[in-house]
Amino acid sequence: MDVSALALSTGVVALAEMGDKTQLLSLMLAARYPKQALAIIAGIFIATIANHACAALLGHWLMTLVTPDVMRWILGASFVGIGLWLLIPDHIDDAKGSKVADRALQVFGLTVVLFFLAEMGDKTQIATIALGARYPDVLSVTIGTTLGMMLANAPAVWIGQKFTQRMPIKWVHAVAAMTFILIGIASLIWG
Repeated sequence: MDVSALALSTGVVALAEMGDKTQLLSLMLAARYPKQALAIIAGIFIATIANHACAALLGHWLMTLVTPDVMRWILGASFVGIGLWLLIPDHIDDAKGSKVADRALQVFGLTVVLFFLAEMGDKTQIATIALGARYPDVLSVTIGTTLGMMLANAPAVWIGQKFTQRMPIKWVHAVAAMTFILIGIASLIWG
């Protein structure tokens, strides 16, 4: 297991996820189904593993298609782009007219589907693709990004909106953005 890939994947995704639309989705689901916290967390976990394993494998596969020098430029630009993207706040649309699910299995299924779809094309999924391309240990990247997502989303479910009220999201986004930008610049300079 590549500990540096695991640690970096965990840290950047946990920071990037703060205030992200999927974290807002976690808050919304917890507010709507307050007695189903475990079902929501389990759904987030399953959706994240599926989504991020595919994303890390895609990044790893992309490494086989291009030369290391070309990939260095792609990765560097991707990380800088993700860093800049983090500076744009996410918003979640109201789910008007949606059916209220009151059983754990229904809430679990709803969470898996909504979370998987919300993560498609999201900055944390794109970061996972970039990390999968950067590090050859896809398992470490998948575990790290999944752990980062859970570190950011489980507290959102457990303590709801109070979590984001106490933590200045702009600061978290700024730290995450700078981390991605610095990784991108380092990739461009040192490979």
